Amino acid sequence: MSTGTTWTIAGVRAALAAKKISARELAEEFFAAIERGNPELNAFLTVSTERAYAQADRVDAAVARGEALGPLAGVPIAVKDVISTQGVRSTCGSKILENYVPPYDATAVERLESAGAVILGKTNCDEFAMGSSTENSAYGPVRNPVALDRVPGGSSGGSAAAVAAGLAVAALGTDTGGSIRQPGACCGVTALMPTYGRVSRYGLIAFASSLDKIGTFAGNVSDAAAVLGVMAGHDVNDSTSAAVPVPDYAAEIEKPIKGLRIGVPEDYFGEGLDGDVKSKIEKGIALLEGLGCRRIPLKMPHTDYAIATYYIVATAEASSNLARYDGVRYGLRVPGATLTEMYRRTRERGFGAEVKRRIMLGTYALSAGYYDAYYLRAMKVRSLIARDFSDAFQKVDAIITPTSPTPAFKLGEKTADPLQMYLADIYTVTGSLAGVPGISVPCGRTKAGLPVGLQIFGPHFGEGRVLQIANALEKAGGATI
Repeated sequence: MSTGTTWTIAGVRAALAAKKISARELAEEFFAAIERGNPELNAFLTVSTERAYAQADRVDAAVARGEALGPLAGVPIAVKDVISTQGVRSTCGSKILENYVPPYDATAVERLESAGAVILGKTNCDEFAMGSSTENSAYGPVRNPVALDRVPGGSSGGSAAAVAAGLAVAALGTDTGGSIRQPGACCGVTALMPTYGRVSRYGLIAFASSLDKIGTFAGNVSDAAAVLGVMAGHDVNDSTSAAVPVPDYAAEIEKPIKGLRIGVPEDYFGEGLDGDVKSKIEKGIALLEGLGCRRIPLKMPHTDYAIATYYIVATAEASSNLARYDGVRYGLRVPGATLTEMYRRTRERGFGAEVKRRIMLGTYALSAGYYDAYYLRAMKVRSLIARDFSDAFQKVDAIITPTSPTPAFKLGEKTADPLQMYLADIYTVTGSLAGVPGISVPCGRTKAGLPVGLQIFGPHFGEGRVLQIANALEKAGGATI
């Protein structure tokens, strides 16, 4: 299931520079691992061998010429299947885009390749990134490499599983309400969601445009920082990307954390939190205190309203974004006697149950007579949740919480109860609504051997601070607490 070697970005660059391995040989090693491991995991939907080998050959040619190598030279990276890749099938985990091949690359992908990354292929995900377990994919569920009878989390479950199983050094995911951080926690890997606007969304196939963010999975904090450093920055193709300078994250993460104030909100430690998870998070916080951080109790009073708010805002935006899949311009078309019948048949056959559920919820929330009662009210509560964060960051440098209330649950355990599934995002949707950066880092394992994730939130564009604390925790042995 693994490549047999735990490659890191620094390790890949050092091996290439010393000519211990070529980029092509490394790509071959990872494709062989995918061939062995993927039938069981179902983490990859498409592999892009031609594209990967062409890039690997370019890197090898640069090595042969003695040129300076890009920050991600030769590094095998996987990409979630909601991110556009030119010439490589991009399905969003949906039948409606089963044969869609984008004519252009997402900015994030373009920047990775410009830095030398080798794109291995596209990873499985919940359909249109709607789900918390990667069981909503039209192409079958992903299995958690740590425990094959468990979910890998969602919606970026394929990316998390690929990194956890050693089928990629790093992987891109997207986070709308927890879809990077929660699978990171379930699979025991580092999972970073940047500030809204830090990474261009150009080429990201939209779910909820005011919430979607492209982020990364990696085997360690340093690698997550390296990938973010390449992707981050303003993009003229995305009007929501921020013209904020990108710091040197590699330097930021090495800064000492002594004296930093870490806020611990009591609202995240109440009913519903698994005892094993709580115990590990408390140990993680104690470890940070031992490194010189100051623990400060916090109250974030609007946390209880986050799930309801998120599932109104996100579904409303989804119903608008998914209106474009009508069988007219691209994607699946199921003929009908009239235009309306064609629309109905195409959407009926093309969309899965969860996507239909969210489209209906969102359409209802936006409909005449209900807009004020639902969507408008949810947007007001979203502002209050954002204010909870801005108030907290007046008193603390970072906020520490569990990533998920439970470890990875069993496949099929929650599929019949959407509400229980939605509650898996209870600790992640708050940061999504506020637009702040967050990271999930491994924080020990439960008695049953399942990974636990500790979540760190920072202020807007405070990725450096979040990575700095995560790196200190990792180096102090947080993963083995």
